[in-house]
Amino acid sequence: MKKPPKHATISSIMLAYTVGNTKMLSIKNIQKRFGSVHAMNNISLDLKPGLFGLLGPNGAGKSTLMRTLATLQKPDSGTITYNGVNIVHDPDIIRSGLGYLPQDFGVYPKMSALALLDHIAILKGIINKAERKEQIETLLQMVNLWTHKSASVATFSGGMKQRFGVAQALIGDPNLIIVDEPTAGLDPLERQRFLDILSRAGDNKIIILSTHIIEDVRDLCNDMGVMGEGKLIVRGAPEDLIKNIKGQVWIKQIDDDLEVENLKTEMQVLSTRRLRGATVVTVLNSTKPTKGWKSKDILLEDAYFAYLNGFMSNKD
Repeated sequence: MKKPPKHATISSIMLAYTVGNTKMLSIKNIQKRFGSVHAMNNISLDLKPGLFGLLGPNGAGKSTLMRTLATLQKPDSGTITYNGVNIVHDPDIIRSGLGYLPQDFGVYPKMSALALLDHIAILKGIINKAERKEQIETLLQMVNLWTHKSASVATFSGGMKQRFGVAQALIGDPNLIIVDEPTAGLDPLERQRFLDILSRAGDNKIIILSTHIIEDVRDLCNDMGVMGEGKLIVRGAPEDLIKNIKGQVWIKQIDDDLEVENLKTEMQVLSTRRLRGATVVTVLNSTKPTKGWKSKDILLEDAYFAYLNGFMSNKD
């Protein structure tokens, strides 16, 4: 592969690195602290086109990582390269091809959906009026907001704002799309609409879905990671993480609350939930525990909790 010319433009640099090569986002040993909080602790990750799901509880560092990848903040150390170009040093390299849907939209101005998307398209460098018009109309139809095109975005419901955010992120046909907690607070119908839109965004793009909702990753992603306390705990295909705990997940319904509390100190408890006045306990154990326990059909949430709680390691 040829190196870009010494005085190359951003466009020519991107062309030099992408022609004949798969798009690649490479994160190496990035760190970020906010006072005593280690928000990103030595994270490394290589991503190719496709949907990548990043699961983790609130406070795991997911949003910090998303903002860093979106070039809104710099890591304290480490490198992030896109197609071989260091975007920490040269953020403009990626911004023109980036679609970012943050967790918090902030306050939308009192502009119509059409006018606001047109303004955003201009900021993204789409100068041709006819091209902007075609993209905006296509996107508003895709996210099912065409009939609301003249309404002020500030008056939209939460679900409508999320769908507008998708349209905003997709303007300019970006190669890298980052969405942070996109379905939090959506009703089931709006959530499914959003996931369908994201799924249709294209296999030729790198799409990062950051969420604490396990079902979102289960339904969409062939590749995923689990993040906790600023660290990337494990990365793999959902079915592989499930396979790693096959034959080790057990379930039991327990009436005695004290017994449930004792189990939390005696066994590797993955989850507990109330069911008709009793507590259903799910545990991880290499062999069947004592009488009363039954083998459980393993779900992605079982694998998630097994890795998040440290019961399984990245080497397992």
